[in-house]
Amino acid sequence: MADLLTLEKVDAGYGEVQVLRGMSLALRKGEVLCLLGLNGAGKTTTLKAIMGLVQTTAGSIRLGDVELTRLPAHEVPKAGIAYVPQGRRLFAELTVAENLEIGLMTRGRGDVTRETVLDLFPVLRERLKQRSGTLSGGEQQMLAMARALCVEPDVLLLDEPTEGLMPSMIARIRETVATLRERGVSTILVEQRVDAVLPVADRVAFIQNGRNRETVDVEKLRADPALVRHYVGVG
Repeated sequence: MADLLTLEKVDAGYGEVQVLRGMSLALRKGEVLCLLGLNGAGKTTTLKAIMGLVQTTAGSIRLGDVELTRLPAHEVPKAGIAYVPQGRRLFAELTVAENLEIGLMTRGRGDVTRETVLDLFPVLRERLKQRSGTLSGGEQQMLAMARALCVEPDVLLLDEPTEGLMPSMIARIRETVATLRERGVSTILVEQRVDAVLPVADRVAFIQNGRNRETVDVEKLRADPALVRHYVGVG
């Protein structure tokens, strides 16, 4: 399976604070890759570096033949990468429909894309005129994902999408990620909890101190739970 997105020896951080130290990572076409690690390990910073939201001081981030570190941040989504940050970051005063429209404008998509996205999240179809700030937490997460998918991305970056959600909503998010994989969308998923990861991931990258310590197939992880304890300290 070909690598779609690659990070090679990336250094990045915030001002004087370096977070990523030689981060290398490869996302294959049509897979779900989970980044697992303790708080502060560099998982979210990795996603932000891909999106151009933190400054990279060394290394390469490539989507196919495109060197993303040379693009301004607002051009990265146009290259085909969508980002759902932790905390969703919706426009709370805008309606569901208006939030989706912002996503569609990114790459000039229209009604066909919107309908395809709404088919994934039928509940949003009933809420199009509702202000997004009045949705439940689970519905807001769905809207954040739906807005990202309006970009028609090749790569989707999800930062802790199941945080604070009910089990039924967590299952719905997992199903959506699996459906997207069937449609050829490649996903990088940041999670704290290994139990949220195992049902949906193809591979898991263990992030420690700003580096990718090891990337393993999820089958190996199921067979050897000690790996998780070694890197994350939990079973």
